[in-house]
This record gives sequence, structure tokens and C-alpha cells, in this order.
Amino acid sequence: MVKNIYFASDFHLGSPDEKTSRTRENRIVRWLNYIEPSCSELFLMGDIFDFWFEYKTVVPKGFVRLLGKLAQMSDQGIKIYFFKGNHDMWVNDYFTKELGIQIISDEFEMERNGKRFYLHHGDGLGPGDRKYKFLRKIFRNPICQWLFSLVPPRIGMGIANGWSSSSRAAGTTPDGVSKEKFMGMENEWLAVYAKEVLQKTHYDYFIFGHRHLPLDLQLFGNSRYINLGEWLNFYSYAVFDGNELCLNYFESK
Repeated sequence: MVKNIYFASDFHLGSPDEKTSRTRENRIVRWLNYIEPSCSELFLMGDIFDFWFEYKTVVPKGFVRLLGKLAQMSDQGIKIYFFKGNHDMWVNDYFTKELGIQIISDEFEMERNGKRFYLHHGDGLGPGDRKYKFLRKIFRNPICQWLFSLVPPRIGMGIANGWSSSSRAAGTTPDGVSKEKFMGMENEWLAVYAKEVLQKTHYDYFIFGHRHLPLDLQLFGNSRYINLGEWLNFYSYAVFDGNELCLNYFESK
């Protein structure tokens, strides 16, 4: 059987409530069961959790169905990569020690079967959004993370989950439906960023999350920009079969 490489992002597990998150988690596990026989590598490209913070001896409760499935896949020799997103940037070494997952903090470049890939969650890239780019530097600062770790988990998780929910809600209607629309190539900031990178180095595929809108856009030089969308509404993912990259949907409505 041909072994494929799979990409997905923005599960936002934990949001907006336990029941809804559990339903989404079950769907994600069904998807992992579906791809497992043909999967050689799995890239989870950020915001897998709506919030995650690792204290020295404490991690957020829940998500055991997903974590158990990832552990099983890793034990079978499937290489798994976890990208830090803007909602789960405080991942440390728990997934590596427990699950054998490689943590990616920023961009990741690779070549597979003669095709070059540029991978990133997508936060902090492209023009604009200076406020978030400033906050990102603060949130990722080791001293700031250490200071936050001094806050008792019950208080710290409450504060962070409140911030996380308000941040995510900006892109959805009150009933949770995505408000994201294609803004045109010149206004899609991650596509703009990809074109800037192409001025210096060629990549066949740019793959990002963060945007919450599935996109497959042709750039110049036979390069493509893929946004993975999210699993709150679209249940979208990408698969590379060694020759071609496709954007797909799992159990879509």
C-alpha cells in the first residue's frame, strides 16, 4: 500500500464546551483510524487544543481518546509532528516523552519525493497584525512562561481559557458558524507571505493552518498555497501521496 503524508490543524479541542469538544474529538479519532493504514507521517499543525499549558507535573485534563490514538500510531512507527499554534504555544516536552511526537516551534522545511514543503502554523506571518506579533514574543518568552507557571493551575487555566475563547470567537458567529471568507489573493496575508518567500527560495507547497478557511491557491512558479482550514466547521485536511497534494474533507456536512 502506498504510504501517504497527512496534514491537519485547528481542532481547538476543549472549545466551546466539554460536550461539543468530545463530539469533535470522536470525529478526529475516526479520521485517524481512517488514515492510519496508509499513513507514514502525520503533521498536526497547531491549535490542536484551544488552550494547553504544561506545568512541571500537571497537564490539562481530558483529550485521552486523541492522545491514546496518537500514542498507538506513534508506537506503530508513524512519525508524528506537533506544531505550536497561537492557542497551544506552551507545549513543552510532554508529548515527546510520552508519545514520541516531535515538537515544531516555528517553520519546518522538508523535501519528500522531490517536492519541497514549507510548513508553519501561520500565526505571526505576513503583513499587519502588529499587536499579536508583539504579544506572541511575550507569550513565547521563557521568563514569561516561567512566571505564568507560578500561578496555581486552577487559576492559570481559568484565565487562559477565558482569553483563548474570546480570541477564537472573533472568527465565528454566536452559534459557532465560521465567518471566514476568501478575501482575494492580494489580501490573503499568508499567500502574500508565501509569495515573498518564493522571491528567494522555491517551494512546491506552502502549508499553513491558523486561517480557519480551507484554501488551495496557485502561486507563481508552479507553487501552491494550502490552508488546512479547521475542524469546528469544515473538517478539512491535506494528503500528499508522493506525487500530488490534495485538500480533502472528512465526514463533511
